Amino acid sequence: MQKSECHRGVQMRNRLTENCDQRTSSSAQVRHGTRVQQSKSSSSTSSPESARKLHPRPSDKLNPKTINPFGEQSRAPSAFAAIYSKGGIPCRLVHGSVKHRLQWECPPEKLPFDPLLITLAEGLRETKHPYTFVSKEGFRELLLVTGALEKAVPLLPRLIPVLKAALVHVDDEVFERGLNALVQLSVVVGPSLNDHLKHLLTSGSLIIIKSKIPTYCSICC
Repeated sequence: MQKSECHRGVQMRNRLTENCDQRTSSSAQVRHGTRVQQSKSSSSTSSPESARKLHPRPSDKLNPKTINPFGEQSRAPSAFAAIYSKGGIPCRLVHGSVKHRLQWECPPEKLPFDPLLITLAEGLRETKHPYTFVSKEGFRELLLVTGALEKAVPLLPRLIPVLKAALVHVDDEVFERGLNALVQLSVVVGPSLNDHLKHLLTSGSLIIIKSKIPTYCSICC
């Protein structure tokens, strides 16, 4: 009888010991999982990219990213940007240590002005790099080629509305590029431009242009 009771007591102690071990093991696993989760959370928040998002640098606002004409944009590209990205402008921007320049696929004097000169004039309304430089410099260099007078005069009825759109643009830099382009065009075509001035200098556009002239003069001076 005593042996039987002793045996039962041993069995109960063994069961209690097993239950205690299982609880201890489960608690240890829970604590381990919590530590791993906390470690992952802290490592993700301490990464440079996460820290940059939480605490943006002042230079991020001062130095916006240059537009990649061949990358996907959040907005639909403008007509000029779409043409440029598809290779419709036969020149590319070459970055120099001092200043940028254009590299033409063939000599500019061999290129037809229609529709290239008009496309470059439309690009004067762009506000992102490299479109701003390509359109401004391309328009200027194309008007410097031999025979530019004969090629540009027939395009004046289509060029004037495009240049007018740049002159009445809300962006002062776009206005500056449009005014420079108009001066360059007038040097090439001379008196041929006179008949088109009435379409360029309407009452509404004159008010806008006059309001921007002081700003333009301060930039030049």
